[in-house]
Amino acid sequence: MLKALRLASILIIYLFLLAPIIAVFFISFNGSSSLSIDLAKPSLQWYQNMIENQGFIEGAKVSFLTASIEALVVLLIGVPIALAIARYEFRGKSAVSGLFLAPLLVPTIVLGLGLLLVFQPLGLTGTYLGIVIAHFGITVPYVIRTTLMSLKTSDVSCEEAAKVHGAGAFTTFRRVTLPIIFPGLISGAVMAFIISFDEAVISLFVAGSGRVTLPVEMFRFLQYRADPEVAALSVVLIAISIVIVIIVERAVGLRKAVSA
Repeated sequence: MLKALRLASILIIYLFLLAPIIAVFFISFNGSSSLSIDLAKPSLQWYQNMIENQGFIEGAKVSFLTASIEALVVLLIGVPIALAIARYEFRGKSAVSGLFLAPLLVPTIVLGLGLLLVFQPLGLTGTYLGIVIAHFGITVPYVIRTTLMSLKTSDVSCEEAAKVHGAGAFTTFRRVTLPIIFPGLISGAVMAFIISFDEAVISLFVAGSGRVTLPVEMFRFLQYRADPEVAALSVVLIAISIVIVIIVERAVGLRKAVSA
C-alpha cells in the first residue's frame, strides 16, 4: 500500500511538472486561433505557418549560429581555466574561481542592462559578436564546473605516468587528460549551447534592431499576436532538446556526462 502511494505521488508530481508542456503540445494542433485546448478539428496549419514565418526562421538562424559559436568559445576558454584551477596553486585562486561564478548570482535583467550600457557606445548591440560576448558570462561557468568535477574525480597518476615517460604538457593533455574529461566537456558544451539558444532577457537588451535571436523574436511575436503558432514552435524546440539529450546519451552516456 505504501509503495503504491509513493508511486502515485511521484506520478502526480511528474504530471504537474509536465502539464505546461502537455498543454502546449495540444494547443499546437488547435483548429482555431485560440490559445485554449480545442481539438474538435485538429490541424497542422500552425506548424505550416511557423515554417513560413520569416521572423522565426531568421531568429532560429541567429540563435543557432551564436549558440554554436558560444559553445566552442566557452570550451576554448573555460577548459584552460578549469585546468589551471584544478592542477596549479597560485595567488588569488579562490578569487578567480569565484569570478567566473559571479554572473550566475546576478539577475539577468541587471546583466542585460549593464551590457547594453557598455555595448551601445562600442557599436556591439545587434551584432553576432555582441550576443556571443553577452552570453559568455552566463555559459562559461557551466563548462568550468563540469570540467573541474571531471578533473577532480580523475586519477592524477595517469597524467604523472605520462610525464614520467617523457610526454610533454600538451601531449599529456591530448592523450591522457582530454579522454578522461571528455564527458564533462560534452556536458558543459551542451548546457552552454542550450542556455545561449534559450536566453531571452539578456538577448532582448543586446539584440536591438539588428541580429534578433529566436527567443526575442518569440517575445515580440506575442506582443502583437496570440495564436497557436508560437505553441507549435515551442513543441519543435522541445523536440530538438530531446534529440540533443538522445545524442549525448548515445555519444558519451547521459549519466556519465552529467556526473562527470
